[in-house]
Amino acid sequence: MNHLPWLQSSLPCLLLLIFSHPSYGDVGTAAQYSPPFLPTACYGYDPGQFPSSNLFAAAGDGIWDNGAACGRQYLVRCISAAQPGTCIPEQVIQVRIIDYALQTVSSPSYGSTTMVLSDTAFGTIANSTATSMNIEFQQI
Repeated sequence: MNHLPWLQSSLPCLLLLIFSHPSYGDVGTAAQYSPPFLPTACYGYDPGQFPSSNLFAAAGDGIWDNGAACGRQYLVRCISAAQPGTCIPEQVIQVRIIDYALQTVSSPSYGSTTMVLSDTAFGTIANSTATSMNIEFQQI
């Protein structure tokens, strides 16, 4: 005798609900920074380090990995912020790590974050007037 017929009939809906919101991996925080960007901890003064899209970031301590983060690429999206309406819904960007957040030439808008995004990257997924946001990110 099956005691859970409601579960069997609801299972497709439950699976759809669980998997309809894509997850990109880890959760962290992000700030933004503006020029000057050179030199960087990863590539010094090489102007070729910057993607043509200007979607790049500096790695915080949590992902820096003693410099092994240099060149890694991440999918990043804003999931929340202190100021309501900061995030641009469902907007996902791909950034390349080119620097170490604790050694950037220009100061980040907020300290001790997982990533410090270029001003272009930050403004693509959130209101650029915000100082920080919570992000979901995944290395690709």
